[in-house]
Amino acid sequence: MQNNVQLIGHLGRNPEVKTLNNGNKVAKLLLATSEYRKNDKGEKQTLTTWHNVCAWGNAATIAEKFLIKGKKIAINGKLSNRMYTDATGIKRYYTEVIISELQMIA
Repeated sequence: MQNNVQLIGHLGRNPEVKTLNNGNKVAKLLLATSEYRKNDKGEKQTLTTWHNVCAWGNAATIAEKFLIKGKKIAINGKLSNRMYTDATGIKRYYTEVIISELQMIA
């Protein structure tokens, strides 16, 4: 149960798929999840959170063949955090979900 992420949401853009030199595929996805709340006036508000998601191997192949912007999917995976220094010398942090299971929802 450690480092386990489960999300259901809609793709915010088409997958960006790359084939690496060794033949492995990697797909970058942007997943939107939404919560619905009422404000002080009782009006319904939608709160959307965007998640960076990465798929490798078979999951990347499925993403390339079947996923498009707006498609609803369910994923299971783990959080991955990276730190890098950009061209200007500033440290940047990047968090993404690495997919272990992917399911398309009608």
